[in-house]
Amino acid sequence: MENSSQNGFVDSPASAEFSVLNCVDLLSKDMENSVSLLKQACLDSGFFYVVNHGIDQDFMDEVFAQSKRFFRLPLNDKMKLLRNEKNRGYTPLLDEYLDPVNQVHGDYKEGYYIGIEVPEDDPLAQKPFYGPNVWPSDDLLPGWRQTMEKYHEMALKVAKEVARIIALALSLESDFFDKPEMLGNPIATLRLLRYEGGKNQLEGRASDPLKGIYGAGAHSDFGLITLLATDDVLGLQICKDKDAKPQIWEYVAPLKGAFIVNLGDMLERWSNCTFRSTMHRVVGNGQERYSIAYFVEPSHDCIVECLPTCQSEKNRPKYPPVRCETYLKQRYKDTHADLSSYKKQEM
Repeated sequence: MENSSQNGFVDSPASAEFSVLNCVDLLSKDMENSVSLLKQACLDSGFFYVVNHGIDQDFMDEVFAQSKRFFRLPLNDKMKLLRNEKNRGYTPLLDEYLDPVNQVHGDYKEGYYIGIEVPEDDPLAQKPFYGPNVWPSDDLLPGWRQTMEKYHEMALKVAKEVARIIALALSLESDFFDKPEMLGNPIATLRLLRYEGGKNQLEGRASDPLKGIYGAGAHSDFGLITLLATDDVLGLQICKDKDAKPQIWEYVAPLKGAFIVNLGDMLERWSNCTFRSTMHRVVGNGQERYSIAYFVEPSHDCIVECLPTCQSEKNRPKYPPVRCETYLKQRYKDTHADLSSYKKQEM
C-alpha cells in the first residue's frame, strides 16, 4: 500500500501506518524475557528497539553533530574523500541504487563509510573489506576521526551483546557468534547518512513512490544485524510481507536514546528463514534527515550455512552455504555506482 496523496507525495504521518516494535532492554536481568521479546520480533518483522545499550546520549549527540559538520562541507571537499575500492569514504547523492526495478534515480542520500581500521602494511589489509579508512584531515574537521573511532568501538560492543541474545533465541550457546570466524574478527561498518532536504518541505527532495523517487529504495540489509540511530525526522518504513499485493508499508517511529535493530540476509540464511531479514526503505517528506547505521557482518572467511537448530528432515536447508566475503562483494557491486564513472566525470 503506497500512502500517497493526489500529487504523488507521501501522506503526512498522521494518516500513515506505524509498526509497533518490541523493545529489548540490555540492562534487564530477566534474560528469559529479553530472549522472548527478541525472538517474537525476529519472527514477526525482523525489527526491534534496543535500549539501555551503554552509549551515553551526550556522546550520541556529539556523533550526530560531527556527522552534520562533514555533510555541510563544500561538495569539492567531500569528493576528495570519495569512497575507494574497499568501500571506505564518501558516497554522493544518487550513488546507491537499492531498488533498480522501482527507482528512476539512485537514492537521494549521501553517506560516509568507516570500517575497522587496519594499517596498509598489515597482511589483513589485503582482504577486500579491511584496510585503512579514508579520513578528513584534522585541520578540516578537528576531532572528527577520534569521535567516529570511539563510536565504532562502542557500537561493536552493543552489537555483540545483541548477537548473544539472538544466539539464545536460536537455541544456541550465548557465545556462538563470538567465535573468531564470526564476530571475533568481524566486518563492521559505520555509515553516516544524510537524506536530502531543504529550508522547507517544498524545497527539499520529497520521495514519491508513484514516480520511483526515494530517500533509499526498498532493500534488505546484507549481513548479520544493523544498529540504526536516527534523528527525530520520520522516514524509515518496513514491509513485513514483500510478496503481498499491494505491499503494506509501515513507518518505524524514532525512539530517543534507542537503537532500531534489524536482521540482515545472512542471519535469515543461518536461521533457514525462521528469522526474517525484512525489506525496508526511506521515504522522505522534503525535510533533511540524518541517521547513523552500523552494519555487522562476520569475518571474510566465515561460511554462512543453515544452523543445526534450524533444520530437520521436514525442514531442509533453503540456501546453499556461502562465504561471507563472496556474498558481500556481490551485494556491494549490485547496489553502488561504478567508481570509474566518477573518474570519467572528472575528465
